[in-house]
Amino acid sequence: MSRRLKALALATSLAIPAEGLYLAAYRDPVGIPTICFGATRGVQMGDRKTREECEALLDADMQAAIDQVERCVPGLPVGPLAAFADAVYNVGPRIACSTSESAAARLLKAGRIADACNQLPLWNKARVAGFLVPLPGLTKRREAERQVCLSS
Repeated sequence: MSRRLKALALATSLAIPAEGLYLAAYRDPVGIPTICFGATRGVQMGDRKTREECEALLDADMQAAIDQVERCVPGLPVGPLAAFADAVYNVGPRIACSTSESAAARLLKAGRIADACNQLPLWNKARVAGFLVPLPGLTKRREAERQVCLSS
């Protein structure tokens, strides 16, 4: 199995329990219309999907997240690639790619992978009612990503 396929399997194994499966659109904790395993792109309230559609959507979106991480930091080992792909899937590319906004991105670019992995738990906050607050689900997810990240 290729490095990218291993990373895809690991990253989706992080996303599935963190996101859960919702066949009907709902609003996430910050109010964004969401469906399936955390998909948000183009989702409208009232949308419905089958489990098969959700699995295909997760695979495609996670592959896109892996591609994004690879463009920003080529050649990462499987664990860090999977962990940062899941983080990109969840919070967007800034975490792995924006050296002006993310210490993790700066550390990845500098080749300090373990230090970058240890930055993941800091990305556990979301804006709720105008305030940036830690969310228990994000705290748990970022720790799971950190563990996977440090495993390679």
